[in-house]
Amino acid sequence: MRRAWWLGGGAVLLVVAAFGAAKVTGQADAPDKKKAPEPVLEFTPREVVRPVLAGLPLTLEFSGALVAPRTAVLRAKTAGALVELAVAEGSRVRAGQVLGRIDLSDVDSRVAERAAAVESARAQFLQAERVQASNQRLADQQFISPNALDASRSALDAARAGLDAAQAQLTTARLARRDGTLLAPIGGLVSKRHALPGEKLAVEQPVLTLVDLAQLELAGSVGTHEVARLAPGQTVRVRVEGLETPVDGTIDRIAPAAEPGTRAIGVTVVVPNREEKLRAGQFAVATLVLPDATPRLTLPLAAVQGPDGAAQVWAIEGGALARRSVTLGRRSEAQGRVEIVSGLTPEAQVLAARFDGLREGRQAKVAEAGAAVASAAASAPLR
Repeated sequence: MRRAWWLGGGAVLLVVAAFGAAKVTGQADAPDKKKAPEPVLEFTPREVVRPVLAGLPLTLEFSGALVAPRTAVLRAKTAGALVELAVAEGSRVRAGQVLGRIDLSDVDSRVAERAAAVESARAQFLQAERVQASNQRLADQQFISPNALDASRSALDAARAGLDAAQAQLTTARLARRDGTLLAPIGGLVSKRHALPGEKLAVEQPVLTLVDLAQLELAGSVGTHEVARLAPGQTVRVRVEGLETPVDGTIDRIAPAAEPGTRAIGVTVVVPNREEKLRAGQFAVATLVLPDATPRLTLPLAAVQGPDGAAQVWAIEGGALARRSVTLGRRSEAQGRVEIVSGLTPEAQVLAARFDGLREGRQAKVAEAGAAVASAAASAPLR
């Protein structure tokens, strides 16, 4: 019994001691379990901007391939074998230069035949004319009847018509012989040869394509909402693939209607090319910068997050971060700024760059200029 009492008392003492130790430990750990307050984010003055009123020049771009408006296809005007072609692709020619010849043996025979027919018709006409003159004298002396005189007059008219027809046929044959000589219709360069010497040509068959590169055109298109800002005579900058330095062009024509199935208006830009550095078919981009005299509320492009339809910015309001949705307007890539149509006031403080780990409502402030503080960029890296 005494031993059991001592064992029971010892157990009670152990329980009391353990309870006391746990209480003491809990009291000691209680202060450590209190959550430490988040530090205030401090941004340098360079990391915070205010919206600025500024004009944003509108930049319009349209692209397309360069084309040569002065392009001519030299065709055979008469059938025959191509016996000579004096130029090759890339050769320079002048207007009126002889470029080739077509064998006109058949044409020469036809010309000789038509000339002989003319002489025969002329002889018949002269004979009919003499008969008419003789019958007229006889009719005046009343040696022949009026019907005989009318018959001779009709024969004379028929002979005259036959002579005119023969002369017309001779002229046509001579024109065919002249068309056997291939002459350059314009000056420029030979772009392509469609036939080779010895080939039998048909009428209107292409022989050569000639291109004048002194002036090229860029045919592009702009939206219907932008075409009102364009006018013939405006100067544009044209960047051509393969050419480091842009060249100046001039808007020459604007289409009167949109292309079917699109909301685009065709615009044609004339590009001078006196030195012929450019070639037809090169891809080019035309840029037109329109000045803007309207003051607009703008922010740096880096300060805006998300697409235009759901653009947002981070602002510091009342010592805390706030996410604000904004409506964007005109954008200028050259200036690196975008128009804020709504959502901000000119007094707003906006983060000028994009940071990770930001939370709405977290305390933030702008450090004074020259203060030695740890920037928020150190704790929240830039995207």
